[in-house]
Formats: sequence, structure tokens, C-alpha cells
Amino acid sequence: MALSISAPPSSSSLLAPSPQVGRWNSVSAKPGTFSLRRTALEARAAAGNASASPVGEFVTELDAVAGFSEIVPDTVVFDDFEKFAPTAATSAIDTALADGECNALEKPEARMSCYLTKALANVGAELAHQVPGRVSTEIDARLAYDTQGIIQRVHELLNLYNQHDISSERLLFKIPATWQGIEASRLLESEGIKTHLTFVYSFAQAAAAAQAGASVVQIFVGRIRDWGRNHSGDPEIDEALKKGEDAGLALVKKVYAYIHRNGYKTKLMAAAVRNKQDVFSLLGIDYIIAPLKILQSLEESVTDPHEKYGYVPKLTPAIGKTYEFTEEELVKWDQLSLAAAMGPAAEELLASGLEGYVNQARRVEELFGKIWPPPNV
Repeated sequence: MALSISAPPSSSSLLAPSPQVGRWNSVSAKPGTFSLRRTALEARAAAGNASASPVGEFVTELDAVAGFSEIVPDTVVFDDFEKFAPTAATSAIDTALADGECNALEKPEARMSCYLTKALANVGAELAHQVPGRVSTEIDARLAYDTQGIIQRVHELLNLYNQHDISSERLLFKIPATWQGIEASRLLESEGIKTHLTFVYSFAQAAAAAQAGASVVQIFVGRIRDWGRNHSGDPEIDEALKKGEDAGLALVKKVYAYIHRNGYKTKLMAAAVRNKQDVFSLLGIDYIIAPLKILQSLEESVTDPHEKYGYVPKLTPAIGKTYEFTEEELVKWDQLSLAAAMGPAAEELLASGLEGYVNQARRVEELFGKIWPPPNV
């Protein structure tokens, strides 16, 4: 998957929240196509001061909430690899399938993996040329437990992007938050390569990722909530539920507090947002990835900034000073302590997420096999 975020490359802070709705374009085997009707809306509610709008001026809820967090559309570029349209993405794929280096590989599995890597880089480069900001390219989930394999793939992608004249400053690499992925993130960040850790379902994963220096950590709020509604026995989720808290939102708050308590550079991203109230409850986080239906609902709702929601950030750096952590939570995380602390929810959701992405990669490679070689080869 290749993604683009509309944070100006010249910005001094990586992925700092901006007072506008972001553009997040993705390349994936997942079904669906999306484009936001308004690609960039000026937020008239200034961060931390919703009353900044002129008296009597009405704004949309989307305008208002975008003053506190970057609201990112959850998008995909390809809706069906079996029904290619004549687009730049198709050209990028055809170019990958005609690549001589890939064609020279004897093993079909290696050849198709090579095509997939080059196709992602081609599409990511196309996005980088069209959209300001950073492009986040997903690393093959089959490498999730192979630190050196992840690092090698990132360097391969960096080389491919370099051939397209895309600077490393424009790039992020999306890595599963296994221990091996977190370790790869640490090593890559030490080289100045920015990483984006995904499939985070536990405090231990997020804390270890922040300690590793990951640029972005992505928590799936709704998936954690869903697990808690249908299961029990996870200490972290059970504790939140006993306090009457939403387990997904509670994890975000805890991780946000941890990052700011320790002064880590990591930016926090919330995904799997289910409704507008989730957005309101997450205000102040760096990024919120929201589905089209929620964005449309927010945009269609005209509101007075002084109305009941108040449009105030629920997450502020100050909570890092007041949040109570146990001694066990403030340790230097390693592979053993991470494995012991993850809990059944994180283990199950991580395994499920990886399986889904592995299946998608295989499906795409199978489809590449059906259309290879292209007519001009």
C-alpha cells in the first residue's frame, strides 16, 4: 500500500497537525475507491480555541474538528485489480510487469514479489509527484517477523523511489508492530529513514515503538472496541471496561500520555474510527483516519462553534504529567517483556491483520501472474 499525507515537506515537524483536512491516497488490494469532495478545507476553529471564528459565523463540524487534529480520509486507489482502468496506476503496474530485473528471476514467487514491490514504488512515486506531503509505503506483511528482511525491503524501495527522483524526506515506511518490526523501525530511524508502525493493539506495542523512535504509531480504535465487546480475559481491555471506558479510546489516551510524558518524537494516529463521536473523543491526537461516511456526515453538519460539543481537545500534552503509569509500564521494552504484556486481544488482532494483508499480497501477485507478460513484452 502506498499512502500520501498532505503535510508540507518543508515543515519543520514531521506530520504535525495542520488546520485543514488532509489527503491520504492509498494503493491497496482492498476493495473500494474514494475521493473527498473537498480535498482541503480551511479550519476556522483554531487549535485550542474554537471561539476564534467570527461571532455568528457558522461552520461545518468537519471545519471545526480539523482545527485540533489532522482529519485523514481513509482511501484506496485500486478498486479491483482484475478490472484495470486506463489510469496512471495502470501504467505504473504495466511498467513493473515489463521490468527486466524482475523478469530475469527464475522462481515465479520471487518474480511476482519483485513486480509487486516495483508496482508499489511506481504508484507511490506517481502520488508523490501529484500530492504534497509524505508517501507511506507498506512493507510486505510476510516480512513481519524478519527484521533484516524488512530493512532490506525498505532499502529496495528507497532505491526505487530515488530512481523516480523522490527524496527520502518525502517517504515513510509502514511496518507491522511485531517485535521484529519495531526493531527494524529502530534501526531504520537511526539511519534517518522514517517509519510508520501499524497493527498496534496494546500499550506495550505502542510504548516499544515510541522507545524505538518510530515516526508514527497507528492504533485501531474500533477493532479494539469490537474485541472487547465479544471477548473477555484481556487485562488491558478488562481494566478499561471496569472503569466504564471505551477500550480503544482508553488505549489512545494512555499512549498519548506516555509519549508526551517521555518527550518522544512519535506522532499518534487513530484508525478504525466508527462514528462522529469517536472523532470528537479523539480531538487533539495528531491524526484521525476516518471513513467517507463519517467525513460526509461531519461536512454536512453546519454548527455554531459555541454549541454543545464545545470542540475542545480531549487529548493535550498536559495529560502526560497527570496520567498514572505502573512501574512495569515504564520499563525499557524488549522482546520478552513485549510478548508477556501484549495480551490475547493484541495477539489475536495482530495475527488476523497480518493474515489479511498477506492474503491480499498473494491475491495481487496471482492477478499479476494472470496478466503477465503485458502486450509490449
